[in-house]
Amino acid sequence: MSRTTSAGLLMFRHRNGELEVFLVHPGGPYWEHKDRGAWTVPKGQVEDGEGLLTAAQREFQEETRFLAAPPFLSLRSVRQKSGKTTFVWAFEGDCDPADLVSNTCSVVWPPRSGQEITIPEVNRGGWFSLADARSLIREEQRVLLQRLSGALLANEPTISAL
Repeated sequence: MSRTTSAGLLMFRHRNGELEVFLVHPGGPYWEHKDRGAWTVPKGQVEDGEGLLTAAQREFQEETRFLAAPPFLSLRSVRQKSGKTTFVWAFEGDCDPADLVSNTCSVVWPPRSGQEITIPEVNRGGWFSLADARSLIREEQRVLLQRLSGALLANEPTISAL
């Protein structure tokens, strides 16, 4: 699969009659003091020969250590500011954000210093109402919240894969 393709999962739940979504905050010093517009759907690169939904499930588990269970609802794709296309599915689930454990990656920090540091891909996760999520999620991913809410209101059938 192209290096410009990623896949992810958006977990949702109903709490006190309100729809909530689970978002993650990127780890590392670049994101340390950023909040609004920094949160994201757990996602990552699709490996060669890997199916999109399989990649989404793998990335969700790598970044959170939580398992995703079907059925999955396709929220289609979004184009990230980087130019990468991200395919996203939603599923109903629940978790305690305090139990989140992320995988790690290496980055050069400070930029252009040549020094590599190891950081968690995700430093925390949280449950948010749609209103709060809209102000926290990356701008290009806001449409996913609209698609989820619309699909649930329309009672759309689930789609397991593209």
